[in-house]
Amino acid sequence: MKPLLLGLVAFTLLACNQNQSPKEQQTPQQSEEVASTAPPRVFPKSIGPLFEAHGGIAQWDRMNNLCFEIDKASGSEKHSTDLKSRRARIEHKDWVIGFDGTDVWLAQDTAAYKGNARFYHNLYFYFYAMPFIVADPGVNYQQLAEPLEFDGKKYPGTLISYNDGVGDSPKDEYIIYRDPDTGQMAWLAYTVTYRDNEKKDNFSFINYSEWQEVNGLILPKTLTWYTVEDGKPTKPRNEVNFNKVNITETHLDDSLFAKPEGAEVVPR
Repeated sequence: MKPLLLGLVAFTLLACNQNQSPKEQQTPQQSEEVASTAPPRVFPKSIGPLFEAHGGIAQWDRMNNLCFEIDKASGSEKHSTDLKSRRARIEHKDWVIGFDGTDVWLAQDTAAYKGNARFYHNLYFYFYAMPFIVADPGVNYQQLAEPLEFDGKKYPGTLISYNDGVGDSPKDEYIIYRDPDTGQMAWLAYTVTYRDNEKKDNFSFINYSEWQEVNGLILPKTLTWYTVEDGKPTKPRNEVNFNKVNITETHLDDSLFAKPEGAEVVPR
């Protein structure tokens, strides 16, 4: 293994699976007491029931870390995110990407990583953390979108935008479409404005085709990207499965996200 990556690879999985220390452990009664001290978060009727259909905002707010694995053609990736600070780490056999709260960094010994690490460091987290990610501060639930009709079924939608200065791409827009039968999320339409920071009208589409329950929350198991014609999804083009999902109240160690010696900071 290359010198820079020694000690970096295989750290994330161990950290994500670590048990809570006695100081961090809480009984159910203590957890309820902590939750009850926080003021309730109020959402419009167009989006509030969606969170409840996935386990509820209160349960999401109790969690402090989210970890999962995805398989790519080049090998497996282990993604780890601190849910409160949004510090992140992605671990691959040939490279490691991290966000320490200020900078995105890339550690590799050869030019194995070919993408934009700053754009990529939280990309799958945002798609995976739907719908809870749109409960963040700075989000605007603008209006009810035109329902999406697919295979003879209509899915009600909510258009979501961001305040200026929120994240690297504040002009991104999302439309979350709900299954009228289950109330759960079924489709996501989204724009990408990272490269030029200009508002877009062409939406990409993801079908949230399979869900799994993890620690009281209904989280994605499979995401399927679709080709788009005339602004509508038509047929599947790419599928990503999420494995070894772990979401708990454990606080991950700060060292997991710290930039290692020899890693490069990735500019915007």
